Amino acid sequence: MKQDFPIRYVNPVFRPPSEAQSLILPVTDGCSWNKCTYCEMYTAPQKKFRARDEQETLDAIRRCGEQFADQVQRVFLGDGDAMVLSTRRLMGVLAAIKEHLPKVRRISSYCLPRNLRNKSVPELLELHEAGLSLVYVGAESGDDEVLQKVNKGETSETTRDALDKLGAAGIARSVMLLNGLGGRLLSQQHAENSARLVNLTQPEFLATLVVSFPQGEARFRQGFPQWEPLDQQQLFAEMEQFLQALELKRTVFRSDHASNWLVLKGVLGAEKERLLQEVRTAIGRPDAAGLRPAWQRGL
Repeated sequence: MKQDFPIRYVNPVFRPPSEAQSLILPVTDGCSWNKCTYCEMYTAPQKKFRARDEQETLDAIRRCGEQFADQVQRVFLGDGDAMVLSTRRLMGVLAAIKEHLPKVRRISSYCLPRNLRNKSVPELLELHEAGLSLVYVGAESGDDEVLQKVNKGETSETTRDALDKLGAAGIARSVMLLNGLGGRLLSQQHAENSARLVNLTQPEFLATLVVSFPQGEARFRQGFPQWEPLDQQQLFAEMEQFLQALELKRTVFRSDHASNWLVLKGVLGAEKERLLQEVRTAIGRPDAAGLRPAWQRGL
């Protein structure tokens, strides 16, 4: 007899591309902020933010252990910001994963910088020692004017503080930035200040996506009416400016999300010059740059 899947999902379910092989374990539904005007991920009514019932989560972990104990090696804590839960709640989840899914080697989560304002470095260290090894932080931009116009609810300084706390606790950080978020008006300062934020925090992983609006731009333009999208060449020029300003020691860089015209992969700063040359080829000789066809961008 076929067993029911032990986890209750509320669709649509989102995860970072690198979590494709992970067990997605929702500990919350939706996003506790959910006011960023560029983000459509959690706007559906059924995705209204709530913390999952604690016992439901623990029971789901136990049942996963009964069915998949020997198969699961990675767990991603959903939805939009599992780190909003108290340290006590998170510690209970991590302990249950260790007990019932003993083959797990990596536990990760999305994390809003605001989630960490009331969490100390010792608390984060406790979570790290209990198994939390990686968090994805959507910084989006290091420029305060851009952040204000898209209603991020953060500043460059609050994002930096969160990244520094995570780093001090030994939790790996994957920082996400949005190419084109500042539009034509703020492109230069968006690139420069985003690079500054990354230089100051030296994250272990860095990813860039191209801003897009599958459901239309009306919501976004309410707070940023003068925004004009960058065309393909302007997106590449902004990326060149961003990469040129980076001073990283050892950060794994990926610009391979479906939204990107140009796929970039490398380690910064060791491969900075190669990556810059690939961007410059896309600017000067786009026909020779191996750009992703529009139909493959999955938007």
